[in-house]
Amino acid sequence: MTSPVQQLAVRGGTPHRTTPFTKWPVHDEAEVQAVTDVVRSGKWWRCAYGTGELEKKTADQVAGRSRVEVFEERFAAAHRAKYGIAVTNGSAALDIALRAVGVQPGDEVITTPYTFVSTSMCIMNNFGVPVYADIDPTTYNIDASQIESLITERTKAIVPVHFSGNLCDMERIMAIARRHGLAVVEDAAHAHGVEYQGKQFAGTFGDLNCFSFQESKNLPTGEGGMILTNSDTLYETAFSMHHLGRLPGEVWYKHFHQAWNARMNEFTAAIGIVQLGRMFEQNARRMENHTYLMERLAQLPGITPCVNLPGITKHSHHLQMLRYNAAEVGGVPRAEFLKALAAEGIPCLAGYTFPNYGNPFMTSDETRSRYRAAGIELPDYRAYAERCPHTERACYHEAVWLEHRLLLGTRQDMDDIVGAFTKVITAFRG
Repeated sequence: MTSPVQQLAVRGGTPHRTTPFTKWPVHDEAEVQAVTDVVRSGKWWRCAYGTGELEKKTADQVAGRSRVEVFEERFAAAHRAKYGIAVTNGSAALDIALRAVGVQPGDEVITTPYTFVSTSMCIMNNFGVPVYADIDPTTYNIDASQIESLITERTKAIVPVHFSGNLCDMERIMAIARRHGLAVVEDAAHAHGVEYQGKQFAGTFGDLNCFSFQESKNLPTGEGGMILTNSDTLYETAFSMHHLGRLPGEVWYKHFHQAWNARMNEFTAAIGIVQLGRMFEQNARRMENHTYLMERLAQLPGITPCVNLPGITKHSHHLQMLRYNAAEVGGVPRAEFLKALAAEGIPCLAGYTFPNYGNPFMTSDETRSRYRAAGIELPDYRAYAERCPHTERACYHEAVWLEHRLLLGTRQDMDDIVGAFTKVITAFRG
């Protein structure tokens, strides 16, 4: 009789699922028409539109207006923020935001090591010094209880990351920041449309807050980013910094800040406007499927879904984060488990290869020499491996990522995911 292990697809058996899941990004003729309209307008960048043209139109109209300005207005309004600044990508948003809140060379910035490398790299692009708090093992977000103990006289800012779209404990983080006079820059790259207690959105708690529209994100434009703020002063500073240091109303070739050209183009914004119209409906579908899927996966040995911050009323579920316990699945390493799932037709990832502090550039001679030239001595980031045990476990042993596109499917899709997990776990447990 054939044993269960031999029936696994990775060992020659029949895959549990052979039908593809929802493709990403989702698009149709609306995006094609939006881009075509920009081409035909002959105005391919924001500054092709004069002030008079912009003032003649209402916020609800697109034709005859800069798509970039319309996208900024609509994205900000969707998140109940006063201002939006559309930029070239999420990394540029972080670079600009950190400079705009006053991060200077040598300033310390407290953040999480479990995030895409841009979070740390943008701190270091401004010659700031990343200081890492470990993650909460149940949420994979920064452990807010560790932040206050890391604050020194050199601390300038906190950068919480709403990883997978799960909101950080922003009430606690903001209280700490205000108590110590620190700036807060939210990295909301995964948190489009995430609402807390029905009244406030991710990306509106901090001083300047950053989103990404890279193709994998819940609102994709290929590349692109947005900065949100409710501060008049910070808006003007960040706007100037994404516009080569110009200030509104001033002479075109007069520049007030050392800055970037990080302006979003009209094509990107045109796609963003259409995708924004899809975002909340897609997120609602993800939430419904996520509830069903996680309740079922949680019943399986070796699988523990990460938990959400209580009070989230709208969620993006950019990733479905699972914690894998090899000891409960026959001691099978995560890599082998994921390979078996993939063979059964379930796309899945281990996630980050390294914590941010484990990336080669953090300890390279090149990086350290650049800092020393600026009179700054970086800490030994290798020491964080002992200080951040939960991050180490997530990266090297535990984390399993499921993409958000999987949650845009049918109830049968969810059942197939559960069926494949069940098949693999049962086989490996013998």
